[in-house]
Amino acid sequence: MEAKAYLNYARISPRKVSVVLDLIRNKPVDYAQAVLKHTPKAACEYLEKLLNSAIANAENNYDMDVSKLYVAECSVSQGPILKRIRPRAQGRAYRIDKKTSHG
Repeated sequence: MEAKAYLNYARISPRKVSVVLDLIRNKPVDYAQAVLKHTPKAACEYLEKLLNSAIANAENNYDMDVSKLYVAECSVSQGPILKRIRPRAQGRAYRIDKKTSHG
């Protein structure tokens, strides 16, 4: 039995999220929560909330024991890119891509 949780349209690059996901993959839930709490990365806020949601789903929907849970699988993919324009010298415009993530 497995409990799942999803995070869509997070306003952070998938490359930044994947670095943190590699730290918690195949680890017990209490260890993963400690890593997310004490790692100084922007993705940790999103992932800590997502992990807590998955734990709550396991506990409330499937009556699982929280002490035996672990992070079996976690992945991130690219979401839609928000395209913005930055004015530059001599009337030119550079495009800024604001990336989003699905996890």
